[in-house]
Amino acid sequence: MADRTTGEEARRIKRELLGVGDRTKHQGRAATSLKGLLRQPGTQQRTHRFRFYPTADQADQLTQTFGACRWVYNEGLALRVKAWEEHRVSLGFAETCRALTGWKRIPDTAWLKEASSTVLQQALRHLDSAFTRFFKGLSKYPKRKSKRRSKDSATYVRTGFRWVEDPERPGTASVTLAKQTVPLDVRWSRALPPGQLPVKLTVTRDRAGRFFLSVLVEEVIAPLPEVFLADSRAPKAVGLDLGLATLVTLDDGEKLPHRGAPRATRRARSSTSRSGSGPARSAAPATTGTRTLR
Repeated sequence: MADRTTGEEARRIKRELLGVGDRTKHQGRAATSLKGLLRQPGTQQRTHRFRFYPTADQADQLTQTFGACRWVYNEGLALRVKAWEEHRVSLGFAETCRALTGWKRIPDTAWLKEASSTVLQQALRHLDSAFTRFFKGLSKYPKRKSKRRSKDSATYVRTGFRWVEDPERPGTASVTLAKQTVPLDVRWSRALPPGQLPVKLTVTRDRAGRFFLSVLVEEVIAPLPEVFLADSRAPKAVGLDLGLATLVTLDDGEKLPHRGAPRATRRARSSTSRSGSGPARSAAPATTGTRTLR
C-alpha cells in the first residue's frame, strides 16, 4: 500500500482535485481553550425528549433540512473515501467543512444555503465521529444514509437556536430554530433545570410523521447524604434483589412494588393472547370458513 500523501502535495490535491480550499480563516488568531464547551464540575448531561407539533411551513423546512443533512453526510463520506483510495490523502472534519462551503457556491447544490450551516456542519461532525469509532475498533466502517432506512434527524448547537425561558413556567422555554421565525409548539411534559441553556437540540421525525425535540442539558446532581448504622460511624449498606412480582426487595424484607404491571408480565400476557395458548382459546376448536377441524 502506498504511503500517505502529506505536505504541499496533499494541499495541492485537496485544492485542485478534491475541491477543498486552503485554510484561510483564523490563521492569525491565537489559539484559545474552549472553556465554554467543557462540562462543569459536579454536573451530568441528560437528554429530555418532548413531542412538538410544527406548522406546515416548519414541517416543510425541517423536511428539507433532514434531506440536506443526509446529502451532506453522504457527500462527505464519498469525498473522504475518494481522497484516500485515489490520492492517499486523509481528510478530517475541517476539510469537509471547507468542502461544504464550496458545495454551496455550485449552482446545482446552492439549495444547501436554505438549511442552517451549523446543522450541516453537525452532520459532518457525526461523520467524523463515525470514522473515529471505526479507527478505534468500536464500530464498522461508515455507510451511506438511505432516505428510507435512516432516521430523519438534525442537530442544533447553541448557535443554531434561540432559547427564551418562560418566567411563569421555569424549566420551559420558547424555542426557535435557525432559519425559522416562529417558535415551536412544544408539549413540555416535564420541567427542565431552570436557568440552564441547553447544550444542543436534536429534532427527529419517526416513521409515523411525529416530530420530537431532544434537549441535552447539564444538571447538577446533589449526592445523597451518608447513612450510618445506629450508634456507629460505620456506613450502612443494603442488599437489593430485582424481581418480577416486585420491583425491588431489600435485605430487610421491605418490598418496592412496580408502578404498573411488570414489563415481563405484560409481554407474557400479550404473547399468550396472540398465540392462543390460553385456556379460553385452547378449549375452542379451530375453524376454517364453515368447516370445523377435529
